[in-house]
Amino acid sequence: MGLIRRIARARLAARVIRRLRQAGVTDTRYHAAAFEIRFTAPGDTEPTILQLEPLLAERHRRKAADDYVAGLIRTPGLPADWSAAAPMLRPVLRGFAPGAPLRRPAWPFLSEFVVVDQPDTMTYVTPAQLTTWDVTADLVFARARANLPGAVLKGVATGPIVVRFVDDGDAYWTSHLLLEGWLGRLAEQVGGVPVAFAPERGTLLVTADGGEHLPGLFVQAEELFLSSARGLTPMAYVSDDDGCTVPYSAPPGHPLRPLVQRAERVLAVREYARQAADSADPLAALTLAGSVTDGWRTRAVWDRDAPALLPEADEVQVGDRTLPWSALAPHLTRVEDSHPPRWSATGWPEDL
Repeated sequence: MGLIRRIARARLAARVIRRLRQAGVTDTRYHAAAFEIRFTAPGDTEPTILQLEPLLAERHRRKAADDYVAGLIRTPGLPADWSAAAPMLRPVLRGFAPGAPLRRPAWPFLSEFVVVDQPDTMTYVTPAQLTTWDVTADLVFARARANLPGAVLKGVATGPIVVRFVDDGDAYWTSHLLLEGWLGRLAEQVGGVPVAFAPERGTLLVTADGGEHLPGLFVQAEELFLSSARGLTPMAYVSDDDGCTVPYSAPPGHPLRPLVQRAERVLAVREYARQAADSADPLAALTLAGSVTDGWRTRAVWDRDAPALLPEADEVQVGDRTLPWSALAPHLTRVEDSHPPRWSATGWPEDL
């Protein structure tokens, strides 16, 4: 057996074992000679033998491994019937999430997930659970959003102020940003066009665009995001013309552009770091470069003599050279099903 194939087998086995352990399986054992994994699922008394060869043959083997493990492991405590589960569903915003929960893109580096909210536990819904409930993903997402109260504040502000929503565990305030029209309805309460920050899962800050509080909230949001074990995003968000929440934009020359740029890039660095910590693949690092005066940039570091999966960046450092992303992009291949996106770089382009 060739070296490349042995490496591919070992990586696939490591990924499957990691997914099993994330699902609560602790007795996993890999048998390299038979290319199989043996484990005992929660609630079972007999071990399960998982043959890995069929997964290795899949074109998208990582996704195949994730989906297969999700189908093998029964999520404990979830209602078996859709009618019982539906009232418990809630949408949540998260960045990188290990395993294979049901997800769909929301904003850059953030996705919408669905959880089953029970008194003592919050369990992510997986694609495999849809089969059990015999429902579509669209129905699950729609019902989860419909279960949010969509609360509207009372009173009218006489000028721009800051409203702070602190979650008690049941309010899901940051998730309200997913509701069409909700953020825009806070205009009277914050004294202008609402701008929202969700620096960590339990905190939502809203103020008025153009108000004196907005620059300081960028700084406060970054501090909360970086210091919290439940950090969500340091970026600012507003409503578009259709009532959908979108990232706050600041074109060149806008006084808040440096703050907006920095928030975008701080989020990218953190999410790529979380992804790398969960992966057995060689993932290149992403760092923050630049300054307020020079402009903020992200920089990927690539050892051109070794294969690497690059994060999407403003620039790439290769040895003592720093190249713009646009110069390397034609020579890179997007890795399917990578969240956040990674790009395959297998050799140094001859024309650079």
